[in-house]
Amino acid sequence: MGQITRSRRAQIQREATALRMRGQRDGWPAEQIVTAIRSACPEVLPLEAWRLALGWSRAQTVTKVGDLYLADGLRPTALSEAMLCRYEHGQDRPGPEYTVMLARAYGARPDQLGLQIHAQRCCAASPTPLSDDEREDPMRRRTLITAAGLSVPLHLLLRLEDALAVPVESGRPAALAEIQQRLQVARGQFDVSALAPLLGAFPALLSAALDTAKRVDTPAGWATLASCYNLATDALNKVGRKDTALRTADRGVLYAQRSEDAVAQGASARAMGMMLRTSGRHDAATKVVERAADTLAVMGLRKAPHLGTYLRLMCTSAYTASQAGDRQQAFTRLADAERAAERLTALTGKTDAELFVKMYGVNLNYALGDAGAAVRAGQELRPDMYKTPERRGRYHTDMARAWWQWGKPEETAYALLAAHKEAPSEVRDRPKIRQIATDLTTMHPRVSGVRELATALT
Repeated sequence: MGQITRSRRAQIQREATALRMRGQRDGWPAEQIVTAIRSACPEVLPLEAWRLALGWSRAQTVTKVGDLYLADGLRPTALSEAMLCRYEHGQDRPGPEYTVMLARAYGARPDQLGLQIHAQRCCAASPTPLSDDEREDPMRRRTLITAAGLSVPLHLLLRLEDALAVPVESGRPAALAEIQQRLQVARGQFDVSALAPLLGAFPALLSAALDTAKRVDTPAGWATLASCYNLATDALNKVGRKDTALRTADRGVLYAQRSEDAVAQGASARAMGMMLRTSGRHDAATKVVERAADTLAVMGLRKAPHLGTYLRLMCTSAYTASQAGDRQQAFTRLADAERAAERLTALTGKTDAELFVKMYGVNLNYALGDAGAAVRAGQELRPDMYKTPERRGRYHTDMARAWWQWGKPEETAYALLAAHKEAPSEVRDRPKIRQIATDLTTMHPRVSGVRELATALT
């Protein structure tokens, strides 16, 4: 990299911050923010662009890398801010060990950081001599890694991704009732935001469910298998594994079609629509979701499962429209969901569906950039209205996003603290929410609640 003046360096920081905030608001993945930063600031190399996309200072990166060593039971790192600066500016190259550790910290592959050659050295036997630091303990060179800032070990995610390509041995044949019971347990883990054990159990569950569905070959068997993949999609999307979540959503659609069950097909369409939306394919997401909703509507929406699935499809369609900037369509679909929720309440006597739909008033206004309306919608609700820790945590994180968009750091911090108290994983394991917490500690370290939040997340 050529010499960059101090004024240009300050300008790069401002442009990168603006792009990161825009990407966070619009739901961009980290890679897209990195691309935007490098496009606007071509003199920035990939390693620095990733740090800027995450909103970290060099001191924070050094601390996070050190924390990874400590979490592995190893001596603290010797990485310094000056070393990182040289790496970012292309004046020096990190060795194999720091290549792995930086990739761990940023939640990226080494090649995404511009460190392809060094990634090969750290992952394969190489005639290049190891440094004394690398030689002292083989644990320092291990590559089973933890995603950036997350409590879900990356090896669990990689194991699940491997199982999608090569299913694990399912063991003894399982009855469909047993698979449904295991699925219920998995849903219970999702409801309490126990994401690490949930993701760790998926390879065996998906394999056993597939084996059972093939063996019994009934609509219920294929519908249960589709439900397993839908739950995997929700969990993977929550922790930011978008590409893998799109694969599980596609499997869910495939097996739901085999079930010929409209409810199963609707549930899988919702999961697929969600993933298409997160990749920016709003038109395709709308078509998938609306087609499934139309099928249910034609059937009359007289049964609770049909109504429940339909209202979730309408919520998904509404959120998709809001992210595409179509306010009228967003609130039209939300009204459709509200009417379905009212009918479901009348049918079952339970208000859960209406509360579920009401939270979308926060989400739609947030996506449309109206933070004040989002906060007002959320203030009409209370977290204790929601039965599960995951839903209560989501209430608080949705409010935190709205407060942050409105420029209210103290309210944001206390919302995140409340979310962490209800379900720590909702703050720790959702990259976009974790990023807000990181931004708070960087930009507003003296604001009330921020220090407590930083302590809670360490």
